[in-house]
Amino acid sequence: MAGTLTARHAEAVELFGRRVHAVRDDQWDDPTPCTEWSVRDLVNHLTGEQLWVVPLVQDGLRIEDVGDRFDGDVLGDDPVGAWDRAAAAAVEAFRQEGALERTVHLSYGDTPAADYCHQMIDDAVIHAWDLSRAIGADERLPAALVGFTTRDIAPQAAALSRSGLFAPPVTPPADADPQTRLLALVGRAA
Repeated sequence: MAGTLTARHAEAVELFGRRVHAVRDDQWDDPTPCTEWSVRDLVNHLTGEQLWVVPLVQDGLRIEDVGDRFDGDVLGDDPVGAWDRAAAAAVEAFRQEGALERTVHLSYGDTPAADYCHQMIDDAVIHAWDLSRAIGADERLPAALVGFTTRDIAPQAAALSRSGLFAPPVTPPADADPQTRLLALVGRAA
């Protein structure tokens, strides 16, 4: 299972990364489906999430140990390079021997690293669609990632909405494909 989960994480990170590399210089301030975020804000959010993986998973640190190190702008003058470095480090941290058997210390409590990896995959997949929509890129998501993320999110869609992590679910068309149904779970109308 560990190999499959880390492969899914690498695939989701690579998917989002392809979209980051497609952002044109004049698109960084454009709006995204995440109404409060620009393209740069969205990429900054995902880059920051990847930066957290090394101290939490690899180093066993707690949120308070890391402090505000990843607050604010983590992209600097090279957003694509910042993403690439953070993504590569996160993928490597999850792939380390025994990494998924560890416990990570998140803001809401101790969590199995495997569950944390699931969360990171789900966020990268959903936000890959958001970024695609924002920059006019191909919005199709790989079927395997759509299925994986749907299985993760479906049982907890209402709770995720209440937490503010995702928008409230919307009702998809009756004939919706799996990707449209996944997006509807997190409040996106494809």
